[in-house]
Amino acid sequence: MLLELKHVSKNFGNITALKDISFTVGEGKIFGFLGPSGSGKTTTINIVTGQLKPSSGASYVLGKDSQSIDQQIYEQIGIVSDRSGVYERLNVYDNLAVFADILRVAKERIDYYLAKVGLADRKKQPAGKLSKGQKQRLVLARAILHEPKLLFLDEPTSGLDPTTVREIHDLFLELKARGTSIFLTTHNMEEATKLCDTLALLDKGTIIEQGSPREICLRHNEEKRFRVMTVAGDELEFGAASGDRDRLCKMLMQGEVETIHSCEPTLEDVFVKVTGNSLI
Repeated sequence: MLLELKHVSKNFGNITALKDISFTVGEGKIFGFLGPSGSGKTTTINIVTGQLKPSSGASYVLGKDSQSIDQQIYEQIGIVSDRSGVYERLNVYDNLAVFADILRVAKERIDYYLAKVGLADRKKQPAGKLSKGQKQRLVLARAILHEPKLLFLDEPTSGLDPTTVREIHDLFLELKARGTSIFLTTHNMEEATKLCDTLALLDKGTIIEQGSPREICLRHNEEKRFRVMTVAGDELEFGAASGDRDRLCKMLMQGEVETIHSCEPTLEDVFVKVTGNSLI
């Protein structure tokens, strides 16, 4: 496993930020860590990247204890967090050139990844003149410049426009296809459903659900209902009762059904059901 947490807890005085957290992330997988602000997502990243010491338990990155990560490990991981900054007096290209030198990466990659994050036309612009969203894209390009084995993304698309978000998502999937594992924190359920192989729902420092997005939603699909659009344009809902099933079968046989969809809950529905709280 590229990332493993074993019964990790973290206390800040009398406040429990994390309570007995355990999970693993395999090679070439996207693992989502979902929860509202203040639920412990960033604290978890700080622990697994060696920036914070757990109160109990242990975490391992690329087989090494997080509390003893060395330069060799740091050269194989990438991090995007809300504290990631840029060199504002340097232009966009030179921001990446600095890290290309540090990480011994061919500078030919700079133009490639600037294009991938939509900053190719800004390469000569001072980073301090970029918008908030553009700076976020620059930080992302820097984090993947060395094509890390493991990438930590803390709310990476927050504040970005929908078109850029779609392009960034495609980039994440491209990195995954190359074998990069991604640890993604987000409160965006649509993003998690689209990207994540497996995920954990976090509430007040405790994991309340784990599995693939589909597994979690089906596990909480208690009503077993179906939404039907008829050829005539009517929207109907059917339950699991025998009368509903018979009526739906008859409509299908008579060619009256245009579309049919199951009505399992979304990840956000599950979160609200289990915790009584929203993700915002």
